[in-house]
Amino acid sequence: MTQVPRSALLLGLAGVLPFAWGALTLFWPALAEWGVRALGPRFVGPYVQLFYGSIILSFMSGVLWGFVARAERGGAMGYVLSVIPALWAFFMTGGGPVSAAINLMAGFLGLLLLDFAFWRWGLAPRWWMHLRVLLTALVVFCLAVTAFL
Repeated sequence: MTQVPRSALLLGLAGVLPFAWGALTLFWPALAEWGVRALGPRFVGPYVQLFYGSIILSFMSGVLWGFVARAERGGAMGYVLSVIPALWAFFMTGGGPVSAAINLMAGFLGLLLLDFAFWRWGLAPRWWMHLRVLLTALVVFCLAVTAFL
């Protein structure tokens, strides 16, 4: 079994914090009130999750694009597939917090399928899927709190 580099694991887990923070502020009103006073209203509850989730899907598009560009193979199809997460975030995150959270959940699950494809094609590092499955599970769980609470 290939081990995820420690720095990638720690930074990946740190990237889950805004999703977890948003979910926690939905459970504890006092925490949400503190967050609004200390950070501002867009940094609590679904607002932080949905805005940050859109950014992360777009970031992951860039990661996939980078895999194709670095390998100098994968062709046009690799580039086309790599922009899907960013386009998904752009078109599917409107319409209120519940539908946006559900659409982001679908986007992250779809991204996991793309991660798997790029990994199978040898474009991603050997450890990639170990990290992506963990991070996707955590993100989808946090978004599910917003979508179904």
